[in-house]
Amino acid sequence: MLVDLAAQLQAQGCYSLVMVPTLGDEWLVRAAAAAGLPVEHFHLDRRVTPSCARWLAATFRKHRITLVHSHEFEMTVYGAWAARYSGIGHVATMHGSRYYAQRFRRRLALRAAWTLGGRLVAVSSRLADHLSRDLWIPPGRVVTIPNGVRWSPSAGPAIREELHLGSADTLILAVGNLYPVKGHDYLIDALARIAERHPAAHMAIAGRGELEESLRTRARMLGVANRFHLLGLRSDIPALLLAADVFALPSLSEGLPLALLEAMCAGRPIVASDVGDVRVALNDGEAGLLVEPGNAEQLARALDRLLSHPEEAKRLGDAAARRAAAEYDITHMLARYAEIYQDLLRQSMRG
Repeated sequence: MLVDLAAQLQAQGCYSLVMVPTLGDEWLVRAAAAAGLPVEHFHLDRRVTPSCARWLAATFRKHRITLVHSHEFEMTVYGAWAARYSGIGHVATMHGSRYYAQRFRRRLALRAAWTLGGRLVAVSSRLADHLSRDLWIPPGRVVTIPNGVRWSPSAGPAIREELHLGSADTLILAVGNLYPVKGHDYLIDALARIAERHPAAHMAIAGRGELEESLRTRARMLGVANRFHLLGLRSDIPALLLAADVFALPSLSEGLPLALLEAMCAGRPIVASDVGDVRVALNDGEAGLLVEPGNAEQLARALDRLLSHPEEAKRLGDAAARRAAAEYDITHMLARYAEIYQDLLRQSMRG
């Protein structure tokens, strides 16, 4: 989302600088470079320290930055601090609550960042409610801007060849890092429950993380290891989606996941947990099947329904694609952020 938004802004004549921590995810650096965006690395201290904020402020001045847009907890805290040092506007986008909600000190730090000025954005209305409650912020002071995606379809059969799938095999795809909150263990349970009815069904997860070995172990224990595939971190998500027969989102908590929006753009039949603004995105189930988070039985029934009724699956996939084009194209997101940027820039000029 960061790279797509910055690239769109740069295409419209705005100089965009991407700042990432040293020893951070190099895939983000590669994605920014591929989009023609300049990148600066900085050392992010785990302890809250003024030196990091001062370094960021100096870098803003060096690049003549007039507005800062931070994402998630640590960057929001340091970004707000450095923007205040620099006397420029600050926008913070929170994509979920897992990084702060259960830690009182982090909630205090986010609250302090908000008091320094700027705008706080949530990617879903439910997350906006959580932020308002958790950070003691008046509800109207948290702006909701749904994520948007830039859809670039590409041919998709390569992953099927990679997994040695035949024409009769079906592929259920999930996209998300291998963390407990993503609920992938329930997805494996669901695969085991439908294994007898759908002997040609395979499941793949694109993502990396701490649960890789435990997920493989669970698949072996449930007797579906030969049909369960971990793909690791992938840069070809559009191709994976187009090669899949069904997209599954078994998360226990989300805001508005980009992977869901990309699956909608691809016109995939979707089974998703009813978390965050997933219900809103799927139009109350008109553009995909909703299941209770953490309920493997419901997940299995929904997967069975789509695999058993291809006409319904196609109808839902087509509805998802239409809704994505109407509501979640990146141009809608960019327009909403541009309004905030312009308002903050006007305030800076008056100041």
